[in-house]
Amino acid sequence: MEERYPIHILSERPQFLQAGLGAQYSLEQAPIKALFLKSLSPSSNLVVLDLCGLGSGEFTLIEDVKALPGLDHVPIVVIYDQDMQETRLQAFELGCDDYIHKDVPDSEIALRCEKLIFNKIANDQLQAQVKQANEMAFIAMSDTSDLGVNIQFLLDVHTCTNLDELGMRVLQAVSSYGLSTSLQLRSELGVKNMDASGMAKDLEASLMWELKDDGRYVDFGKRSVMNYERISLLVKNMPVDDEKKYGTIKDNIFSLLQGADARLKALENIEQVNDQQKLVRALSLKMQKQMEVIDDGYQGVVKDIADVVEGISDGINEIITNLALHEEQEDALEKVVAYGLKSTNQIFSEGLKLDESFQGTIKELGGLLSSDKVKLTHEQRLKMLDVIENM
Repeated sequence: MEERYPIHILSERPQFLQAGLGAQYSLEQAPIKALFLKSLSPSSNLVVLDLCGLGSGEFTLIEDVKALPGLDHVPIVVIYDQDMQETRLQAFELGCDDYIHKDVPDSEIALRCEKLIFNKIANDQLQAQVKQANEMAFIAMSDTSDLGVNIQFLLDVHTCTNLDELGMRVLQAVSSYGLSTSLQLRSELGVKNMDASGMAKDLEASLMWELKDDGRYVDFGKRSVMNYERISLLVKNMPVDDEKKYGTIKDNIFSLLQGADARLKALENIEQVNDQQKLVRALSLKMQKQMEVIDDGYQGVVKDIADVVEGISDGINEIITNLALHEEQEDALEKVVAYGLKSTNQIFSEGLKLDESFQGTIKELGGLLSSDKVKLTHEQRLKMLDVIENM
């Protein structure tokens, strides 16, 4: 029999989410807090709290669920009738993974629930490998000072060749401080959201995006969002009770973010150079083909002119065989000459069109390679490359 992942739901609405999730998952719903908490078990893959009309005081249910044995890592979804930043931050502070307004259609709620379930299953599968990697990193760094951690990070970060590797380097470095974090990298190569398991939570990614322009540090409870240009780090367990350690962590982590941002810019420059090399190669090949076409065209022009001239010569020779020219012969001779001139002009016109086409191509490509043009973005360079290859 196919396994049906259990979902525990607290809601007074009958058959809540049954239509969207009931076919794939085992839904266990309770309308009362006491019955709901009693029904929970470590096997649950998702907890849905329908708190509409109950007030933000019921957010303590999140803590009650997290406090139960084996449920501290189970994702929690809160359905609420207010959509203010304060209430969302409060729910997040208490440990919820997604905050959904009550007016969102049940079909969308079901999709977001399924995404959290998928992330949990994927995270569980990755947990063993991640735990082993973190243990090895911790052992390697356990005997080093904070300064040593930062120096090693700055040495290692220059070997990163993509955003995934850069993000994991940052997360491994901050883990040596005993911190639980999520990371957001923003660049023209894309936006990368990561945590220690490699799978980013939508709510955390959304918060980092919203707070990225709110200053160097944004603190709320034990959590802090640290921003440096295009990098944001969400720390979920800041030592707020130790003022000295709290300040030291902020200073050290900020220097890590500076180094990571420098490497992020370098990766963008490398990608830009690669794109430009592709553009140059494509332009060179296109120019070569264009020159070949033009060369063939001019050779044809020369041949056609020779043919016309030969035709004129033959026509004149036929006429002048009779030395005594009369009016009809003169008219015929004039027609032959006129035909030759007209044909020659047409052929040269075709040659001019080829030359104009060539000059237009040279002008357009020269504009693309001009150093005083605005720098193209990664997407624009790829689009231009595609246009050139299909010309």
